[in-house]
Amino acid sequence: MANAAAPTAAVPTLAPPLEQIRHLAEELRLLIPGVRVGEALETTKEFNPETFWRRLNEAAVNVSREATTLTEVFSHLPLPSPQETQRFCEQVRAAIKAMIAVYYSLPKNQGITLRKLVRSTTLDIVDGMAQLMDALFMTPTQSSENNDLISYNSVWTACQQVPQIPRDNKAAALSMLTKNVDFVKDAHEEMEQAVEECDPYCGLLNDIEDNSDNHGDEEDDGLGYPNNRDLYWSEEDQELIIPCLALVRASKACLKKIRISVAENGKKDQVAQLDDIVDISDEISPSVDDLALSIYPPMCHLTVRINSAKLVSVLKKALEITKASHVTPQPEDSWIPLLINAVDHCMNRIKELTQNELELFPFAEKMKPSFILEESSQARVPIPNPVDIDLYPCCHPEDEVSALPKLNLHF
Repeated sequence: MANAAAPTAAVPTLAPPLEQIRHLAEELRLLIPGVRVGEALETTKEFNPETFWRRLNEAAVNVSREATTLTEVFSHLPLPSPQETQRFCEQVRAAIKAMIAVYYSLPKNQGITLRKLVRSTTLDIVDGMAQLMDALFMTPTQSSENNDLISYNSVWTACQQVPQIPRDNKAAALSMLTKNVDFVKDAHEEMEQAVEECDPYCGLLNDIEDNSDNHGDEEDDGLGYPNNRDLYWSEEDQELIIPCLALVRASKACLKKIRISVAENGKKDQVAQLDDIVDISDEISPSVDDLALSIYPPMCHLTVRINSAKLVSVLKKALEITKASHVTPQPEDSWIPLLINAVDHCMNRIKELTQNELELFPFAEKMKPSFILEESSQARVPIPNPVDIDLYPCCHPEDEVSALPKLNLHF
């Protein structure tokens, strides 16, 4: 009997090189959500910081090397064969997964703040590699733009940041606090500059005047042409800005003092307390931004009051957490009550200057005898009906009022 020919196994057909590159970019992006929410791997081995940082640096160097190799082989003709491309893609995939695996090996007990910084850099590397894949797929090989890929793509920059990551949670906390100080400092300087120039929209008026000259006798407050109320501060507005600026200055002082306390008294092994300090301090800069934006004309005084109260609440909580932590060895330290008094003074002045506008709102009457949100219970503020919103267009309850139930504010 003739031996039947053994069936030949079908060899899978590989996709063209550029298609493989495109698929790899998609695959890398699918890894990003998992890294954002992924937990540290459970292990019985004792964590060795030196081993971890050595592995992380080696992983970053490997990713950078693979990115350079891939860029070089795809920057000229002929393109690598499908088999060669498959090998290059597998090496990139393995390098990225190794980087992610090293991040997962950093346990929570080393500090949430430190893990966030390592995670952020890891995400930048994965996203940067995906961007490189997109550029290689979309840019023709004969284009001179490929010669610039290595200079502008973010994957190399992200890999170079790995050696700059703080090596412990205290250093990570100081890094984050320094950034927050800088953010608030920038916001304060912008506010001061706008007030000193008495021109919140510097340069805008000149463009509007030029346009109005071309439109003959059109009224300035017509469609597309803001009137003076939209462009300038009234005397009442300028008076209200003064305590707002003082409150932002107090915010900057709070962050600076907290940073100094962490630098001088912070202990590397007190990771939970350091994380708590950073978490609440991270809320200060966004709250300052909200207040800074609300002072630009047309100014709604009630919005300014709400944003000021929100900032005061965050500042006091930050000072309380700092006072209760190990970075303040003497809780009666004078700088904390001094800052609390300064913050209260600013808020009281803002209350005085916005009291008349507060009394104009129909829903404020429902809050009698006082517009107070109790600390012991969840804050509840009635949201105006559509008629109220039409009457007071400067206030948007979905933006400001809806945020109040999350806060313990005293107006």
